[in-house]
Amino acid sequence: MGRSWRLLVFQHIECEHPGSLREGLRADGVDCTVVELDAGDAIPPLEDHDALWVMGGPMNVWDTGEHPWLVAEKQAIRRWVGELERPFLGLCLGHQLLADALGGACGPQRPPEIGVMEVQLTAAGRADPVFDKMPARQRVLQWHSVQVVNPPPAAVVLAESPGCPNQAMRVGPRAWSMQYHVEVEPTTVRNWAAVPAYRRALEAELGPDALDRMAADADRNLDDFATSAAHLYRNFVTAAGLGI
Repeated sequence: MGRSWRLLVFQHIECEHPGSLREGLRADGVDCTVVELDAGDAIPPLEDHDALWVMGGPMNVWDTGEHPWLVAEKQAIRRWVGELERPFLGLCLGHQLLADALGGACGPQRPPEIGVMEVQLTAAGRADPVFDKMPARQRVLQWHSVQVVNPPPAAVVLAESPGCPNQAMRVGPRAWSMQYHVEVEPTTVRNWAAVPAYRRALEAELGPDALDRMAADADRNLDDFATSAAHLYRNFVTAAGLGI
């Protein structure tokens, strides 16, 4: 491996971190700066970093009154992708923020997608380097009630599902995002279910005993999640030209 690279991570709640993707970061000795926006952390100078990851969270992209820091975050994403043109990876809320920041639009996901579900790569997704060595159909963890309804200009949709036509996309040459999660660890589902908004959505959609069933389903798919996360990490590093 060549030189280490500098990663900037935007988090919106402590429990939604890069998860199993951190294994790749540790192995590569990546210099990682985590900005907990919901806790009031300031966004550092963008030029000091080589890649930006934007994680999930319980808020919506339009909740700027309740979470005014979303305005500065969108401005940073817009500058990062549109001006600096540096590598970007967005997951769940990060996928939606990429769309919103660059001129796309988000709206309700009806019905919400919650649970272990399947997504399918599009023809563009099967040809995209970030999905190299990954199957055309993947089992992933979903937990969202908002979707990207209009991708930003010049976006390419890379994955889809019957209820959500934009499960993954690329914007420009080095910005990728996914609505779903593969960075799942053994504790992920129960940790996220401790967030009141997530628990309410889970039980409203799947019933009062949904947590145990969802955790068991995630456990059955942990090996596949881990394989997908490892491929995603390495493919992102390679496609983005990092660590060289």
